[in-house]
Amino acid sequence: MIIFGTKGYIYQLAILTLVCGQCGNPSAHTLRKRVSKFTLFFVPLFPYSTKHYTQCTFCGVEHQVPNEQAEQLLAQSATQAQQGGGQQHGANPFAQGAQGGQAGGGNPFGQGGQGQQPGQSGNPYQH
Repeated sequence: MIIFGTKGYIYQLAILTLVCGQCGNPSAHTLRKRVSKFTLFFVPLFPYSTKHYTQCTFCGVEHQVPNEQAEQLLAQSATQAQQGGGQQHGANPFAQGAQGGQAGGGNPFGQGGQGQQPGQSGNPYQH
């Protein structure tokens, strides 16, 4: 008796910011590769199908992408990662300590702050 079948594998290749064709929102899209492999006695032997998909993280719709376009998107994400992703450290006004050494860093919900008693935090929701 020979036991054979298939098994699918999903690999996440990149996360890109694109405009969704379904909902029209500029949101993060995951670029994924689905590989289907032939198995013999539950051991994956060789791939017989490879497809690329993008999935919108806002509405969840998936679109199949041709292999050439998937390679272009992957190269685009690599160049964005080498350029620093567009936002540098300290550019977030709500990050702690981003405002030139101020305690609280401009964050109204951050720790510390000016004009506060020692031991009190600037966050009214933190106990």
